[in-house]
Amino acid sequence: MGKAVRLRKIEKVAIANRGEVAVRIIHACRDLGLETVLLHSEADVDTLAFRMADERVLIGPAESAKSYLDIEKNILAAVGSGADAIHPGFGFLSENADFAEACEKKHLIFIGPSPESIRLFGDKVSAKQLVKRAGGPVIPGYEGDDQSEERLLAEIEKMGPPVIVKAAGGGGGRGMRVVRSMPEALESIRSARREAKSAFGSEKVFLEKYLDHAKHIEFQIFGDSSGRIFNLFERECSVQRRHQKIIEEAPAAKLDPTVRRRMAKVAVEIAETAKYSGAGTIEFLYQDGEFYFMEMNTRLQVEHPVTELVLGVDLVKAQILTAQGQGLLWAQNELAPRGHAIECRVYAEDPFRGGVPSTGTIQYLHFEPGPGRRYECGLEVGDKVSSHYDPMIAKVIVWDESRPRALRKMVETLRECVIFGVRTNIPYLIKILQNTEFVEGKMSTQFIDTYFKNGLVDVETSNDIRELAKRLESANALGELAPSGGAGVSGGRAAEKSPWLISKS
Repeated sequence: MGKAVRLRKIEKVAIANRGEVAVRIIHACRDLGLETVLLHSEADVDTLAFRMADERVLIGPAESAKSYLDIEKNILAAVGSGADAIHPGFGFLSENADFAEACEKKHLIFIGPSPESIRLFGDKVSAKQLVKRAGGPVIPGYEGDDQSEERLLAEIEKMGPPVIVKAAGGGGGRGMRVVRSMPEALESIRSARREAKSAFGSEKVFLEKYLDHAKHIEFQIFGDSSGRIFNLFERECSVQRRHQKIIEEAPAAKLDPTVRRRMAKVAVEIAETAKYSGAGTIEFLYQDGEFYFMEMNTRLQVEHPVTELVLGVDLVKAQILTAQGQGLLWAQNELAPRGHAIECRVYAEDPFRGGVPSTGTIQYLHFEPGPGRRYECGLEVGDKVSSHYDPMIAKVIVWDESRPRALRKMVETLRECVIFGVRTNIPYLIKILQNTEFVEGKMSTQFIDTYFKNGLVDVETSNDIRELAKRLESANALGELAPSGGAGVSGGRAAEKSPWLISKS
């Protein structure tokens, strides 16, 4: 029997985030008839989310520590706006238990799990201990309180390289170093600690045996307001660069049905043991027929759209409804993946210079509409890509009836994206999608290091595209470039610099 449900009315949602996730939350709130107030930095004045929100409150300068990561400023702004709830999106304060607690103290509904759940899974050591109690498999390693360099070095030598050093207080690829030989172990420990201290405020680390050809498989779970845990199946996120995901898909490309069922069972049991509520993701590493718990993210994931497309659900609306104590229209026996979905993260970076970030003003933007195509973008023409935040411009997501069809659709969709003003990684994404190992679904977390460690070598741009770029540049210089009425094209202010065409290769 589920727990007693306490209904809490939400009429206005404060969004403690920016960019495409802020836009995503605004759309969900509109669908539910809720007002929105955007809590934004100086750098995000007059962005797409800024223009879409019903209200806006400035919380500080561009520096994240003085705006998006400042708990007091976010709370004061939300209370002052008359908001009933705060949605933290992902990143920034989304997995900060102190923030969730501060919301509760000010009678603001935190749209996410309880502070206790965030704190439990935010400490990767306590999370592994819970998983062990739940009977889940964990990677062999060391999670002890003795954090002396001597002890850590001794444990690495006992396990034998390769070993990975991980920050105990966070995830997302921060504070992680792979030790491949004993001579590099000490500097890897010190480096991981420095980054962990900077990113999470704690230099505590733990050690795990490094799996050198594993797949990264994660399970989306959801705890509703009555205490039931739903299995929303898996996503594959093996294509990663420096532990950061680039391409995600659902279902996983190559996963034995028996293993899938075992993984799902463990994921649900972990969430049940923690009495989890809201959206969460249990992440596993899968190698040689065995899988191991890696971590749990207590928030909405960047890659949530692929799950939504194969299941026909809306996870952001589900978060908001659950926070109000309302039920969901889901039945576990009715949830079954249909077809295949792929997401590519489009970054403002130069793929021919090892992914160096690219900043500038968006001078032209076009996403071609079509069946099974979805775009999540936080920018329009005239908006600036700055150096202050993550360089992700958009997420391109496609769905089709099979993986081969979805792959073809994604390549074509990316080729039809046109962005001027900054360089992007679109040519890089297309090359990955065409790689034989990726096409066959055999890729592991070592895929990028094996095939694309240094990005791309050269660029080929067709003569007609070069000519189009020249004409647009001339039009910009003369102030003649007007907003297009075509689908997916946003108009805006005059350009400030010459555009680079990057979408056709």
